[in-house]
Amino acid sequence: CEGDVNMIIVEHLSKSYHRKTVVQDLSFAVPEGNVFALLGSNGAGKSTTIKMILGLVKKEAGTVTVPTHTTIGYSPETPYFPPFLTAMEVLVYYAKLQKLPHKTIHEEAQKLLACVGLENSHTKIRHYSKGMLQRLALAQALLGNPQILILDEPCAGLDAMGRVEMLELIRRLKEDGKTILMNSHILSDMERVCDEGIILKDGEIMRTFTKEELKEPGTLEKLFLDVVREGSVD
Repeated sequence: CEGDVNMIIVEHLSKSYHRKTVVQDLSFAVPEGNVFALLGSNGAGKSTTIKMILGLVKKEAGTVTVPTHTTIGYSPETPYFPPFLTAMEVLVYYAKLQKLPHKTIHEEAQKLLACVGLENSHTKIRHYSKGMLQRLALAQALLGNPQILILDEPCAGLDAMGRVEMLELIRRLKEDGKTILMNSHILSDMERVCDEGIILKDGEIMRTFTKEELKEPGTLEKLFLDVVREGSVD
């Protein structure tokens, strides 16, 4: 049942770079089947938090817990793929790295490319727009049907229609039972899809919120601005 189990538990996470604290004593939990928003201005510690959850950055203190044998798919903020490959070749390459069953690799890759709207693209990656790269990054994150998705700015570079399609895809993934942790600067998008979330400032949680608080359009933007402006000097 949605929300009965926490799929990601972060407890007292901390990280500093060059004596500057970027994440400080951070604790939160992401319930199963939820879309959880990780929000904050540039430099608030969002990407560092994501990388510590994934084990890409070493944490100085704290713990990250996920259920045993849980798989995670990750779409980075600035995805990079070999520019001389096509989208299909990229997915086949990453599927082989994950040691997915060879018999079904091409079929799964075709389904995922169709899912993100790249099924008719035979163009080399070097000709891709930022939006097309974001779509391919999500397809790559979905390889192997992971239970958890971590999406860092999934709508970056997408036009208005692309954003609508991406948000609809995120809704469908949630309906399929995925647990999604995502961050975005496009607060109206987050307001549409998230179940709950946190707002960071200087590496600390300044505000938590749930979808029940976001019934009026623009509420999340107001909450966010209240946090960002607090303590600032005009």
